[in-house]
Amino acid sequence: MARARLVAMALVAAALFAAAAATGSEAAATTTTTTTTCAEVSSAMSPCFAYARGAVTIGPCCAAVRDLAAAATTTAERRFACSCLKAAAARVAGLDAATAAKIPARCAVKIPYTISPTFDCSRVS
Repeated sequence: MARARLVAMALVAAALFAAAAATGSEAAATTTTTTTTCAEVSSAMSPCFAYARGAVTIGPCCAAVRDLAAAATTTAERRFACSCLKAAAARVAGLDAATAAKIPARCAVKIPYTISPTFDCSRVS
């Protein structure tokens, strides 16, 4: 159910990611051990990038973070999600990194990484 919500959110939020196409192996990854793609993760989390740019309230972002946390249950899935978010965050113009980093705490959701273009996703367990 969480993955279905993640995919649904990806479709709704895809417009935010009209930014330049990502480069590098992290952004080019399409799947891991799940059937979720990097584009789906990035699109589903677009309310958080909009929030970190000051464009929307945190409510939709918190729902996205909760869904992602519920969907990414293995270390590989969490690392994959981290890599996708890292690449997406690097593409978002006007992203306030400090605001993005505080999103999980503001939403009362524990994720083992920071929404940041500089976080080392290999440290995620």
